[in-house]
Amino acid sequence: MKLQTQVPLDAAKKPLGYDSTILTLGSCFAEHIGKKLQYYKYRSVLNPFGILFHPLAIENLISRAMAEKEYTKADIFFLNEQWHCFDGHSGLSSSSEATLLDKLNNGLQQTREQIKGASHILITLGTAWVYRNNTSGAVVANCHKVPQKQFTKELLSLDEVASSLERIIKLVRSSNPEVQLVFTVSPVRHLKDGFVENQQSKAHLIAAIHKVLKKGSISYFPSYEIMMDELRDYRFYAEDMVHPNELAIAYIWERFSLVWIAEEARPTMEKVAVIQRGLQHRPFNFESDSHQKFVKALEVKIVYLQNEYPFMSF
Repeated sequence: MKLQTQVPLDAAKKPLGYDSTILTLGSCFAEHIGKKLQYYKYRSVLNPFGILFHPLAIENLISRAMAEKEYTKADIFFLNEQWHCFDGHSGLSSSSEATLLDKLNNGLQQTREQIKGASHILITLGTAWVYRNNTSGAVVANCHKVPQKQFTKELLSLDEVASSLERIIKLVRSSNPEVQLVFTVSPVRHLKDGFVENQQSKAHLIAAIHKVLKKGSISYFPSYEIMMDELRDYRFYAEDMVHPNELAIAYIWERFSLVWIAEEARPTMEKVAVIQRGLQHRPFNFESDSHQKFVKALEVKIVYLQNEYPFMSF
């Protein structure tokens, strides 16, 4: 008896291995995938500008990074005792003007360097709803709790999303023609936009990706479809009924790994996992002989892996 339908997965054109260099950008679901890659010690960079929900915000970051257009005081503002930038997530905000500018410009540099050297770029789109600043006319990445009356809310059309994706691809490939781009749509439900409006938004994102996909320039991983079909039960959501819970994240990661992780990387991943679990172990008695032996054995495993992969740090 079959009690679940599974979303068919396409084999990866270029699977991830420990020789890969990865940049992960996008919504909060990009954070989940990115943190899994970091847990397993892949050479990866995750969201240098923090969580970016819509394609125009991701395009703006890449465009500015590749143009080497640094941020200045004119690009930031002070509100609620902190400095903010409309192009970045609130996680970058700071009580210090200089600190925020350093974060922004370091993020640009990190993005630029990673794009130039990346073997893979994973981009997760969260929503097609955007907020346009009524004063500047620019679409913002984050409103930073500025009064809503200062923005106009808009739904990007299918063609607008597709055009943004095409510009992203062109920008990336202009400096790194061989990079493998993987797009996915976040399964997080943006219910603050409304139930119907959330579905409308996801439909625009999915349709736009597949419009660009037909040109053969990118790959697609069906995170949204797996959540909606294989995990179609509220027990796979967190208490807010919006975000996938840890079980759902682990399941989608498992499905992602099935097609996007190279077979030869799996033994190393298991060795890394053993070390990670060991590092998280909390003994009853730190001074006991058995724990000291455990620590020494763990150190040997770490040194062994680092000799093989010098970029790994624990």
